Amino acid sequence: MPALTSYTKPLTSDQATRLRAVLAEAGWTFETKPYCLYAASRGKVNVLVYEKGPKVLVQGKETEDFVTNILEPQVLGVAELGYEEVHHPEMFEPHIGVDESGKGDFFGPLVIAGVYVDRQVAHALRDLGAVDSKRISSDEKILKLAEVIRSVPGLRWQVVQINPARYNELYEKFGNLNRLLAWGHAKVIETLLEKVPSCPRAISDQFANPAVLQRALQTRGKSIELIQRTKAESDPAVAAASILAREGFVRWLDQTSGQVGIDLPKGVSTMVKANAKAVFERDGMEGLSQVAKMHFKTALEVMGQPVD
Repeated sequence: MPALTSYTKPLTSDQATRLRAVLAEAGWTFETKPYCLYAASRGKVNVLVYEKGPKVLVQGKETEDFVTNILEPQVLGVAELGYEEVHHPEMFEPHIGVDESGKGDFFGPLVIAGVYVDRQVAHALRDLGAVDSKRISSDEKILKLAEVIRSVPGLRWQVVQINPARYNELYEKFGNLNRLLAWGHAKVIETLLEKVPSCPRAISDQFANPAVLQRALQTRGKSIELIQRTKAESDPAVAAASILAREGFVRWLDQTSGQVGIDLPKGVSTMVKANAKAVFERDGMEGLSQVAKMHFKTALEVMGQPVD
């Protein structure tokens, strides 16, 4: 198992205060960092406590020692690291995890991925460091992790990639993003159930009224227990799915930028708008609709149409 070099945990306000006192008493070096209540370092460990949450981020080669010897016994009052199966047994029981990428990006596809795990696969994913893709800033690392995830023995996976032209057609048909998402999630779950028909449940991040996804499921999916909850990415199957979905998204952006000859950045930044304008001026609305999600107000702005 690779050494743990990064660890995140929500804290209460009292725990954040307690941790600061523990670090100060032990002579840690403090510094000011953006969005942090405080940041401290000593040896090969950095500790950042963010205002939002609050939550603690521990980084460095001695992360595991810090968590097991300081954070858990002196601040949290629980021993969880290494005992995930005791505290969260549901993560290690057979289930499907589903997540998507590209939903909030003007350029590029909507990619939805699903991963089936059992106990052995879930442990393998934890050991590989499969975490929510939003916590991985490097595209290169996403691509490498995705390759390793697919090679895990016993893991089953499925990816549905809805490229912009098809996405725009489906959005017009469904009328809103939640129905389109539900359709994509259901398609992934149904396809995976063909490979593992005995799978008892599926888990995904909550993106809408759970009934929307339940209604979208077809014959195979009607009998599965469907769980939607916030922060589902803490589940190893959902985390792995998020990485496979992100891989599909970043690969498409990279390849299509080369084919179009204009960089297609992530997000909805001013650079996105400027490059979208370049595509529109050269290729018209038809060209733009091949690379972008046309229901975004960015599309109207780029084409000079009124925005509500």
